[in-house]
Amino acid sequence: MSLLSRIEKSQKTTGGLSKGVRKRRGSTSKKGKDAFRGIKERVQNKLISELEPGQEIKASDEMRRKMEDMFNTVLASESIILSRTERQKMFEQVVAEILGFGPIEVLLQEEAISEIMVNGPKMVYVEKKGKLLLSDVTFDSNAHVMQVIDRIVSPLGRRVDESSPLVDARLPDGSRVNAIIPPLALDGPTLTIRKFEKDPLTIHNLVAFGSITPMGAEFLEAAVVGRANIVVAGGTGSGKTTLLNVSSNFIPDGERIITVENAAELQIAKDHVVRLESRPPNIEGKGEITINDLIINTLRMRPDRVVVGECRGGEALAMLQAMNTGHDGSLTTAHANTPRDTIARLETMCLMAGMDLPVSAIRKQIAGAVDLIIQQARLGDGSRRILNITEIQGMEGDNVVLADIFVFNQTAIENGKIKGEFVATGVVPNILKRITDHGIDISPDFFRKGRTA
Repeated sequence: MSLLSRIEKSQKTTGGLSKGVRKRRGSTSKKGKDAFRGIKERVQNKLISELEPGQEIKASDEMRRKMEDMFNTVLASESIILSRTERQKMFEQVVAEILGFGPIEVLLQEEAISEIMVNGPKMVYVEKKGKLLLSDVTFDSNAHVMQVIDRIVSPLGRRVDESSPLVDARLPDGSRVNAIIPPLALDGPTLTIRKFEKDPLTIHNLVAFGSITPMGAEFLEAAVVGRANIVVAGGTGSGKTTLLNVSSNFIPDGERIITVENAAELQIAKDHVVRLESRPPNIEGKGEITINDLIINTLRMRPDRVVVGECRGGEALAMLQAMNTGHDGSLTTAHANTPRDTIARLETMCLMAGMDLPVSAIRKQIAGAVDLIIQQARLGDGSRRILNITEIQGMEGDNVVLADIFVFNQTAIENGKIKGEFVATGVVPNILKRITDHGIDISPDFFRKGRTA
C-alpha cells in the first residue's frame, strides 16, 4: 500500500506507515500530514530559492511545469514511491497550497458548490443546491487559515489583523469574501465565500430554475428598459445580487453605467461600464472612501444608470436623491423580508446619514424615488424565488402606498419541493405609461387578475 493510501486509511485506523516516512508507530494521521507538509514546504522553499530576488510566484503553465519538476525531484531524492494517481493528487494539493487558496481550492473548482464557510481550521461547510453540508476539507491550524485569508486580501490592498479583524474582499473571479478573525471570532479565523458562476446567469437561467416566471421576466425587462428605479430586496443568500446583475443586463446598449460596490462583484455584460469600489481606512485610520462618497462622485461622471451593489447605511439617502434628481433607471439592493419592511429599512438607513430629517420627509423621498420593489427569498427547500413585484404608488397621509403587481402563492409541497404560482393581482402599475413611452408594447390585459405564466 502506497503513502497516500496509508495516510487516508490512517484517519480511520492506527496502521503503520510506508517505509519512506515511517519512524515508529503512533498517530499515523499526524505523521501522514507531517509528511505531506514537509514535501510541500521543501518544494516551496526550493522554488523560492531558484527565483530571482523580488520575483513573485504567480500561477502560470510555466510555473506549474517548474513546480512539477521540483516536486518529482523531492520525491525521488527521498525515495517516496507513489502511484500515478496518488502522485497527481499530492501534486495538485501542493499547487493549491502554493499558487491557489490551499485546502479550499478544490471546493472553489466544484461548480455545484455555491458557498464555502470556514468555521475555524477543522470545520468547513459548503452550500449545495441551497443545503448546508459539512465537507471533508480541513486546515492544519489557525495560522494556515490566516495564510489563505492573507493571500486573498493582500492583492486588493486590504489587510486583516488584530487592529482590523474583519474585512470584505473578493476573489479574482469576483466571488464575494468575508473574513473575521480572533479576538472577534472565538473559534478561530472564519472565512465565508459566496462563489460566482463562471458563466454569469441570465434571465433564461432564472426562468429555468423557477426563480421567476416568463411573465415576471418580461415585466422586469420592460421596467428596466422603461427606466424604473428598482430596489431588489431580500434576506442574506436570497439571490439579490444575482437578480441585480441579471436586471442590469437589460439596460439598453449605448447607455453609460456606473456601478458602486463595497467589493466589486457585479458582472454586467455591457461595453460602457465604469466600476467603482469603496476603500477601507489604512493602518493609520486614514484614506477611507465610502459608498456614500462614491455615489456623490458618480453624479459628476455623467451616468445614464447608477447601480449600487447594496445599500447598507447612510448611502441610501444619497441613492434616493440621485433617483429624485434625474437619474432614472437606477438599481440597488437592500436587506428586507417584505416590501413593507423595505420601506422601513430605507427609512432607517436614511436616518443613519446623520442628517436631522423628519420621517415624513424621508418617506416622501422614498415615494418619489423608488418605483418598484422586487422581493426575493430563499425558501425552505433551498430554492430562490421572486415572491413579490410591488409598486410604490405615492403617499397617503404620512404612509407610503404599496401595491403588489405580481405575487407568488404557495400551493403545495411535493417531495420536499415547494410548489406555487406567480400570479398577477389585477393592479395596473402607474409606470405602465413610462414603459410604453419607451416603445415597449405591454397592454393593461397583461396585468389581468389571476393571470399566470
